[in-house]
Amino acid sequence: MVTVAAVVLWLGAAAGPVSAARRPVPAPWDLFGRGPVKLRGTVHRLAIPLPRPRPAEAPKAEPDTAEPGPPAAEKPASAAPTPSACRLALTETIAIAPSIPDIHGAGGCGGEDLVRLEAIVLPDKRQVSVKPAAILRCKMATAIADWIRTDIAPLTQGLGSTIDVLDNFDSFECRGRNRIVGAQLSEHGRANALDVRAFKLANGHSISLTDRTVPRDLRETVLHSVCARFSTVLGPGSDWYHEDHIHLDLMERRNDYRICQWNVYDPLPQTAPLLPAERPEEAPPREVAEKSDAAKSDAAKPDAVEPEPQSKPATKKRRQNRRF
Repeated sequence: MVTVAAVVLWLGAAAGPVSAARRPVPAPWDLFGRGPVKLRGTVHRLAIPLPRPRPAEAPKAEPDTAEPGPPAAEKPASAAPTPSACRLALTETIAIAPSIPDIHGAGGCGGEDLVRLEAIVLPDKRQVSVKPAAILRCKMATAIADWIRTDIAPLTQGLGSTIDVLDNFDSFECRGRNRIVGAQLSEHGRANALDVRAFKLANGHSISLTDRTVPRDLRETVLHSVCARFSTVLGPGSDWYHEDHIHLDLMERRNDYRICQWNVYDPLPQTAPLLPAERPEEAPPREVAEKSDAAKSDAAKPDAVEPEPQSKPATKKRRQNRRF
């Protein structure tokens, strides 16, 4: 019996690995050994239709033998702006002032409708050069040209010559007033101002507007001229920054308020007086002189001898014996 039981156990141990090898291995996603996943419904394949064959009676396509045409003209990147009425009026018969692009700087610097004023054309076709050329707004350039053509040219002709050069001390510059950092934006920063220093004549002479040697009536004539045309005029006497030139601008203020500050000083004397002027003969006698003569006569008299003070006799003080 024992032998038979051992044989049965041995046969069972040998059959175990064979049956385990025949058992199907579950799929990787079959975690619980339930077999492969069954899909619901039937899978249908989509049949994509092919294009129909070309009919035999269809005309054959002709090859494209057309010659390539000329390339299309390139469109400009941006259309030129329409010129303003001021730009149309400022022709070459008035001034040589080509337009320049608009300037848009930091803090409101710059402006639109700008020109570079190079010369002013007088009615007799002569040109007055602006040196150096001034960058200005069109309205400011027109005002400068009209001022030179109407007022200054006839004024210099009365002096026996003609104006040839307008001395431009400063025009457009992005800065604060009086070049102070942090100050309010100057009209120079808006291209709306021009600093004039002098007029140079064709005969070589120069008229400096702040020079005291220039006749006073001539400087006053220029003063009345600019104050009638420009909204701001600053010169000597306005502040320390305008002692050697005249500032002109067209700043717009409330109620058309204007500023005209330019002191026309008298000419300095040719020679400084070193000695006081002589007293004229017809002058009345001075009382001060008579008093001084009387004082001199009194001083000439000998002084009165004053009596000497009498000396007091010396006295001896008694020594008192004090008992304590």
